[in-house]
Amino acid sequence: MLTPRENVLETIKKDGKPDCLTNCYTAFKPIGGDPVFQYVRGNRIRGTDSYDRWGTFISFPEDQPAAVPIVTAENQVIQDIEEWKKYVKVPDLRANCSDGWETALKNKAAIDSSQYFSMTVMGTGIFEQMHMLMTFEDTLCNLLLYPDEVHELIDAITEYRLEYMKLIVENLHPDAILSHDDFGSQTSLFMKAETWREFFKEPYRKLYDYLHANDVMVIHHADSFCEPIVEDLAEIGVDIWQGVLPTNDIAALTRKLDGRMALMGGIDSVIDREDVTEEEIRAEVKKALAAYGNLPHFMPSHSYGGPGTIYPQVEMIIIDEINRYNKERFGI
Repeated sequence: MLTPRENVLETIKKDGKPDCLTNCYTAFKPIGGDPVFQYVRGNRIRGTDSYDRWGTFISFPEDQPAAVPIVTAENQVIQDIEEWKKYVKVPDLRANCSDGWETALKNKAAIDSSQYFSMTVMGTGIFEQMHMLMTFEDTLCNLLLYPDEVHELIDAITEYRLEYMKLIVENLHPDAILSHDDFGSQTSLFMKAETWREFFKEPYRKLYDYLHANDVMVIHHADSFCEPIVEDLAEIGVDIWQGVLPTNDIAALTRKLDGRMALMGGIDSVIDREDVTEEEIRAEVKKALAAYGNLPHFMPSHSYGGPGTIYPQVEMIIIDEINRYNKERFGI
């Protein structure tokens, strides 16, 4: 029988032969404690308001599941895109994060690499970083009205993110990096596919080329509608698109991709709520498995960009239901 790690490798191969369906994130073990994550996101403490390293206002109310950036016309970092260099101070990651890797290294060493993939989570991708520096409306308008300045800003964010990846690889060298950036809503991209290609395709190719050159698996999280750019994601080196919402035509995308990129998701997050019943959760998982369980290169999972759901029992039941399916179908 294949290990969880081997099963993932067979799933993402064009002609691979996995034993069963990979179950959510169970084959991936996050490495906690890396100093870069702490430096850039350590201000996100429940019950507090703060500013991040870029100057974005972050609110984390006591009764909310996560911290959120609150960007308004008054408090946005970039008040004038033509003068963006005047407003943006890119955090110096190497100066602040070169030391303090002991905890992360200890956590990585505790992961059984014969069974699982070690994984680092990198939130706030290029597009997300842009709309944390400006209002969402300004971000989208500036793509069209000030393309030269936006290209310059994207180049600066890309270099920052590349430095982040270099620090992770040099110090931890995880098996995989889960790189976040949401490009759309549940039903559409936030921009035309041609616009995405003009501004974001090559910067991400540069980042993911670096990871592949260092033998790091690329998992791109985007719990959004990405049908129009799915072949582009495969082309620039995404090994697994994680967070695939069922509003995407998963079966059609699988046929189109033909093994060039695996898809992970398919389970609607509508079941992650306080009043949900176990029967509702199992019914939603069964629905996804009936629709996509026979597809090659598919990994059933909730759509969040990391292990865990808002209500922990939801993920536990999702995993249990997928285990039941694997037992009944594959005897594993």
